[in-house]
Amino acid sequence: MNDAGAKRGDVYAIGKKNPNLPFHPAVRAGDFIFISGQVSKDADGNMLVGSIEEETRGTIEGIRRILAQAGADLSDVVRVTTYLEDVRDFGRYNKIFAEYFKDATLARTTVEARAVIDCKIEMDATAYKPVTT
Repeated sequence: MNDAGAKRGDVYAIGKKNPNLPFHPAVRAGDFIFISGQVSKDADGNMLVGSIEEETRGTIEGIRRILAQAGADLSDVVRVTTYLEDVRDFGRYNKIFAEYFKDATLARTTVEARAVIDCKIEMDATAYKPVTT
């Protein structure tokens, strides 16, 4: 039988888990860091509501904070999936995204979808940061 809660030495949680949700902000599995869907929040976890530009910045800054906990940064991101509440915000979101990932080598998917909470954008990401021993 496979126990979903079993511990593995090369897989561990990053960040403080919300007690109301059955997942962590991120998980490191070997050299990869998988960041769960993030919305625009400040460093204390308070929602930041604003324009698509403001919420995009807040979301990416949240991803940056999680990566830092794992000893990584935005330059280590290799994959991003973005969920926009309104596809008409794409150009404005894309401009802010490009500011943060100007010289990045990454794959990205952007789709229109409604989040389960009131926000304009949600993003998840995968980073590649080899573990140093």
